[in-house]
Amino acid sequence: MKLNEKIDVVKDILANKKVAIGFSGGADSTLLAYLSSQVSKDTLAITIDNHLLPINFIDNTKEIAKTYNIKHEIIDLDFYNEEEFLKNTSERCFNCRDLMYTTIKRVARDNGFDFICDGNNISDLVNNRPGILITYRENFKTPFIKAKLTSKEIHEYLDKNNISYSKSTTCLATRIQTDTSLSKKNIERIKYCEDYILTNTNCKIVKLRNIGEFGICEVDNPKEIMKDGKFKQINDELKSNGFKKIALNLTPIDDNEYISLDYVGGSFKYKLPFTINLKKTLHKLGNEIIFKSNKKIKLEKITIYSNGLIKGENFKSYDEALDKFMDVLSKLRRNV
Repeated sequence: MKLNEKIDVVKDILANKKVAIGFSGGADSTLLAYLSSQVSKDTLAITIDNHLLPINFIDNTKEIAKTYNIKHEIIDLDFYNEEEFLKNTSERCFNCRDLMYTTIKRVARDNGFDFICDGNNISDLVNNRPGILITYRENFKTPFIKAKLTSKEIHEYLDKNNISYSKSTTCLATRIQTDTSLSKKNIERIKYCEDYILTNTNCKIVKLRNIGEFGICEVDNPKEIMKDGKFKQINDELKSNGFKKIALNLTPIDDNEYISLDYVGGSFKYKLPFTINLKKTLHKLGNEIIFKSNKKIKLEKITIYSNGLIKGENFKSYDEALDKFMDVLSKLRRNV
């Protein structure tokens, strides 16, 4: 499908419903709010303030919701009171979404909104984002996954239609390596340092990874950091805030995620960065299954392996293979 056709699929899903959206003001939830404001019966954007968000996060969500004249609820949910989350285990993002989505669901229902959705898109399903399991468990609708929209396509549509969105929305806990406990002091230091870089450069996206005593700067335009002595200025400021060494990742941040298959002669292989729960996946595939074992599920043209490997064969074109792969992605159930 072409991009506009996919957008029409989303509009059809949202049309004439009372739509509640988990709302961060980022690209995905902004596009969802924009489209819902055009076609739904009513729209409620629900934002969780977990106290671990970039500077101006909440103000940005308010501004975007006001732009599209939609209802907006901001819920205070202080994650510093959540001991399990502060342990910062490998299940951190799963625990985060668990806390947030159960709250969003309650607020939506309390306000009379029964169609609750989020901005997950199809390219999220090939990345290591275990929070998607909470989306499934809480039965949040995923219009972008249904329409097979990738992050790259969402950004393309937003840019083409001059729709503004926030480029800095991810929880600051993601900057700290797992199995390192989270503290307010460290989160506030990262928040200040990222804002300092944004304020003193023309970068639009900044993430400061904290690994022990080291700070690793990731930005959308590394050249901005290197010119006019800015690296020394930033290096000195970040060191004055407690980092012993600062490094710059020379690979630009690129949020334009998409899905590309290694397709040769009608076949492809794709290795997902997580393992598959075959038992739960079986229930989603139903009568599509030709063969199953404790290591794999075989469909007509697709074989799903428990280790995350997906194989396809006997396709007539790349587009057919990609479309079938995307169909299967939405039915997979991964392990945490």
